[in-house]
Amino acid sequence: MDKRSLLNPEQAAAILDWIRRRPRGGKRLHAFFATLYYCGPRPEEAVAMRVEDVTLPEPDATDQWCELLIHTATPEIGKQWTDTGEIHEQRDLKGRAEGETRTVPGHPALTRILRQHIADEQLQPGDLLFQGEFGGILAGSVIRRAWRSARKAVLPPHVFESPTGRRVCDNRNTRLTKWLNDGIPPAQVAEWAGNSVAVLLATYARCIDGQLPDLKRRLEAAGDLPEAEASGAG
Repeated sequence: MDKRSLLNPEQAAAILDWIRRRPRGGKRLHAFFATLYYCGPRPEEAVAMRVEDVTLPEPDATDQWCELLIHTATPEIGKQWTDTGEIHEQRDLKGRAEGETRTVPGHPALTRILRQHIADEQLQPGDLLFQGEFGGILAGSVIRRAWRSARKAVLPPHVFESPTGRRVCDNRNTRLTKWLNDGIPPAQVAEWAGNSVAVLLATYARCIDGQLPDLKRRLEAAGDLPEAEASGAG
């Protein structure tokens, strides 16, 4: 993965804020992109989520972390390639056994966003969490167009033309890298991401940085070889 594709917090915040203020469907799309950024699901997993897949804490709870249940993906593959004639096809999770699920914790900031989103849209438990303008699944073309417009609006021209955040899935790449850089064990990141540890490290190892000072302190704290005793006079 190209390290240049990762977003820094200021860039991500500016892009998400622009999307939120977008006159047409901005708040709905903001909730979708915020979910990608804070929890790192694949876009085709996020569009398949239902309201009942989100566990929100009570508003007055001390712990305001939410939890997402990821269990289905609906990739966009074209009408000619599906049995139903629909553009999307429902599938099990990538690289996972049939029926397998995973849960991912969501930052309190995402809890606030999703709570407001569900209330504003008057969504019921069985409804799609992220819907298109007229209901139904959120189209990939809408997602990509909104993301590109936001990047163009807030990033300097030379950054817009660079790989930085060019793809929607760079939200996921940014989150997984941040988890690793924050010291979350790779096995846990792999579980949240729906990857194997081997794939995770092969993809993101070159993007991990900022941990050398802490690693040096750990190694130094482990001690050195014991001092050799001076030999006595013969």
